[in-house]
Amino acid sequence: MNQLKEGVAKLLKKALEELEEKIIIKEENILKMIEVPPSAEMGDYSFPCFFLAERLKQEPNEIALSIREKISTSSEFDDIQTQGAYVNFFVNRKEFTINQIKEILSKKEKFGKNDLGKINRTMVEFPSPNTNKPLHLGHLRNMSIGESLSRILEFSGEKVIRANLYNDRGIHISQSMLAYQKLGKNKQPEKKKPDHFVGEFYVLFHKKAKHSKVWERESHEMLRKWEEKDKKTIALWKKMNKWALSGFKETYRKFDIEFDKEYFESEIYTSGKKIIEYAIKKGILKKEKDGAVSIDLKKEKLGKKYLIRADGTSLYMIQDIHLAIQKIKDFKLNKSIYVTGSEQEYHFKVLFLLLKKLGLNIERMKHFSYGMVNLPGGKMKSREGEVVDADNIIDKVKELVVNELKKREKLSKQEIESRSLIITRSAIKYMLLRTDIKKNILFNPKESVSFEGDTGPYLLYSYARANSILKKAKEAELEREVGEENKKMLEIEQLELKEIELIKKLSQFPEIVSNSYINSNPSLIANYSHQLAQIFNEFYHSCPVIGSNQEVFRLKLVEAFKQVLKNSLNLLGIKVLERM
Repeated sequence: MNQLKEGVAKLLKKALEELEEKIIIKEENILKMIEVPPSAEMGDYSFPCFFLAERLKQEPNEIALSIREKISTSSEFDDIQTQGAYVNFFVNRKEFTINQIKEILSKKEKFGKNDLGKINRTMVEFPSPNTNKPLHLGHLRNMSIGESLSRILEFSGEKVIRANLYNDRGIHISQSMLAYQKLGKNKQPEKKKPDHFVGEFYVLFHKKAKHSKVWERESHEMLRKWEEKDKKTIALWKKMNKWALSGFKETYRKFDIEFDKEYFESEIYTSGKKIIEYAIKKGILKKEKDGAVSIDLKKEKLGKKYLIRADGTSLYMIQDIHLAIQKIKDFKLNKSIYVTGSEQEYHFKVLFLLLKKLGLNIERMKHFSYGMVNLPGGKMKSREGEVVDADNIIDKVKELVVNELKKREKLSKQEIESRSLIITRSAIKYMLLRTDIKKNILFNPKESVSFEGDTGPYLLYSYARANSILKKAKEAELEREVGEENKKMLEIEQLELKEIELIKKLSQFPEIVSNSYINSNPSLIANYSHQLAQIFNEFYHSCPVIGSNQEVFRLKLVEAFKQVLKNSLNLLGIKVLERM
């Protein structure tokens, strides 16, 4: 939390308590009410008094004056004024600026860290793909959110286990298997990426099933054979599953995603069935005449939910019940987060309700639901093949980035490859994280790679610009200044408006981190990163650094910006480039 803001809250709390009416308001509530004025001329922090009018039977502007009278002077503030119903605090900017820069440069990558979640051992489960088709654009949003959320939790003191559940059995997998069995002619992926090869047969199944009900019936028969461990069916499944998993791992590497633990539905679904048998005995679930197992949740407005079909094959809910219990045992968790699309909200409402009926504490289980990703061309439909695969998106964005890099300077093939991949990841991750996760978004590859505007490459470019300024400061000049560095910083005569705006924005980073943690919202970090970069670039254009009268101070301010932007981008899962 911003120390100055806390100082304002303490002064206000004391002043409120000294009023005749003995107003007692918790400091944490005062902190929530403190605002940042729209203009620096109105102060650095502002406290509105409207909410006290009814309680004190006074006009808000009179209350503001009374509060100001009760506030004692403080060296941290140059002035404390009232304007209408507001008490405005003007920070001692010189002292604040020097202290803030020193704090950032001493803490470095730890600046902004907190211990809000230090008691938690948390599993973040993502992206949990089906092994019947390649990862797609929606999975890229899933992975961006899952990784960023994990980093925000870790930065706030939590022990995080990144987990991935592979849904590698079930009717969808049986559908791609059936199509390959009938039409694959024992072909191998060869030049094709193996998960894409598997996905082609999933699409082919649905094309055939449109014209014949036999295909649908036979896919259910294949699932039954798989659960009965039919040798030929298992052999086919192992082959196609291996292809899919191999392709996924290549995509993870490309997108810089790693997991601490991997679960496979094929290994745990039978244990889930044992839990179902227990639930039937306890009367939680009902076994119907045809052998199907269900639960009636009409009272909870969730309708009727089946867990086992009449043919004895199980649905996804069974493995999710088992895994929810198993992973707590495996890692002694006290918090569990599932990152999936909003279309899974019903599934998780039912899952959590079932777990509660089974006696589990579900208060610390959370479904982290996000909106859909659409393209300029419209909605994705994987069954019809109208979907943009993750690999294709990454390759398309990378191609655009390479073209942009070639325009800017002559680089070796190796340098183009390494830079373009980092910039590509930044372009995709930032565009998928900058919007509130609950909202649907439109992903435009061309827009995402722009080196200007609200994009990942713009942020990397801003970081590289700061690095370039620091590099251009001659070694001899820096060595000469180092001995008098602190003295020089203390000799700041007057701060420019853009310097003030930049240092104030840098100081807000710890609070942004806390808010993003409390609200589980990576978009707060993304938007802060963009605002910070914008303010830095405005500072760069209006305040010369090298050769200026305040060169040492401004170099330190640039260094502080560089560190904070790096910390912020790290929370988004974005690596920086020293040179663009």
